Amino acid sequence: MSRPFPELNDLRQGGKLALARMLTRLETEAGSGETARFLDKASQVPGGHVLGLTGPPGVGKSTLTDALIKAFRGQGESVSVLAIDPSSRFTGGALLGDRTRLHTDPEDQQVFVRSMAARDRLGGLSDHAIAAIALLRAVSDRVIVESVGIGQSESDLVQAADTMVLCIQPGSGDSLQFMKAGVMELPDLVVVTKADMGPAARRAASDVTGALSLTRPDKDGWKVPVFEVSARSGSGLGELIDGVAAHRTHLAGSGRLEAKRAGQHRQWYQDMIHTRFGTAGLEAAASRGAEADPSVAPFSAFRAVSDELSERLGLSGA
Repeated sequence: MSRPFPELNDLRQGGKLALARMLTRLETEAGSGETARFLDKASQVPGGHVLGLTGPPGVGKSTLTDALIKAFRGQGESVSVLAIDPSSRFTGGALLGDRTRLHTDPEDQQVFVRSMAARDRLGGLSDHAIAAIALLRAVSDRVIVESVGIGQSESDLVQAADTMVLCIQPGSGDSLQFMKAGVMELPDLVVVTKADMGPAARRAASDVTGALSLTRPDKDGWKVPVFEVSARSGSGLGELIDGVAAHRTHLAGSGRLEAKRAGQHRQWYQDMIHTRFGTAGLEAAASRGAEADPSVAPFSAFRAVSDELSERLGLSGA
């Protein structure tokens, strides 16, 4: 007989060890009906605000994450960080090991950091990462998801974060490259890091502002702001935090957050099917219909489809 899953409130009070054990259990028992029901319950909790940070390697995301952790803890909020790294094709593990780049107080039970490999999703978010985000946002005031921007991660983060932050480095030409890749259409805020570089940072901010005017017209009443931030000196950090708060307030109006998360849940369901069964799986799922509403119960909806398709194809269980 399987162990019952703990109550979410017990996990909120249980500290780092309880969260670490729960995330490990979600991986080892992935695909079970009990796990799916637990994750569906967690995904429906309004919970905390999910902040996605992306940008190329070396742009300073980990330094910025450190500064944000300190700022949010200074406001009395609990913070969870999920650091997503590209996978090694040889071991399947995380290539960069983000936990070693974050400097947090090991005694602070209100700060939790987990490093996770992208696995089968290249630079994006694996199914295990999505499960982790569903849990962490249910039990934390703030969730920071940090990912290396190497293509898929940016679009994946949009499907997991409430507020998407794109980090750009002065003098790198990132804004032009991101325009070509369509990345500029995705962020809710843009941060030019290493603002202590002075003129180079100001030029980068001007370039990205121009790029946004060409690729990202105001959408749903929100104009993407550009911030110059030096995480080391703290310059511009307060303005960035105010910008994040403003976007959170924007989402709270007129049910935008609820609609956004419902859309994310449907995307999670489709991505899980596509990862396991490909395009044919999506077509089969669409013709079959979902027993559970994916916008409300994405994990149970996937399990039902997965069980049927696995049996039809003679595969082992999901």
